[in-house]
Amino acid sequence: MADPRIISIDLDERSLGWRSADVEQERRIAIFDLIEENYFAPQRPQADGYAGPYRIKLESEEGRLGIHMYREDGTHIETLVLALGRFRRPIKDYFAICDSYYQAIRASTPQQIETIDMARRGIHNDAAEMLKERLTGKIEVDFDTARRLFTLICVLHIRN
Repeated sequence: MADPRIISIDLDERSLGWRSADVEQERRIAIFDLIEENYFAPQRPQADGYAGPYRIKLESEEGRLGIHMYREDGTHIETLVLALGRFRRPIKDYFAICDSYYQAIRASTPQQIETIDMARRGIHNDAAEMLKERLTGKIEVDFDTARRLFTLICVLHIRN
């Protein structure tokens, strides 16, 4: 019986750099929300018909994202590697707008915060669509899953 969802997600500790409290909170929320509700369906059929649920480990190394997929029992299924070059600009823009957002929360009017948040969501949504496109034919994900995965890609992209 197919169960195309993520039940566990880990970030490779070697890929992680220092994170501010705000970024760490975003990471925790993204992981919690992702586990609560997601759609994740690798497109390559398994010989035994396995179709989820999945344990995932994300890592970033040398400009590539590794998506390590495991069965529920922890046995490795496959690793998908994506080049992150096309994501450099959206990640940079997302970090910049998030910095503005966190500063605005502390010192701006509700209208200013809302304007910045709308811009932040726009960048995030565009990057999620790009991620869905990059995964086409490899892994089918819904929009919300792509958004949360993009957040985690950003966290992995942070370096000291």
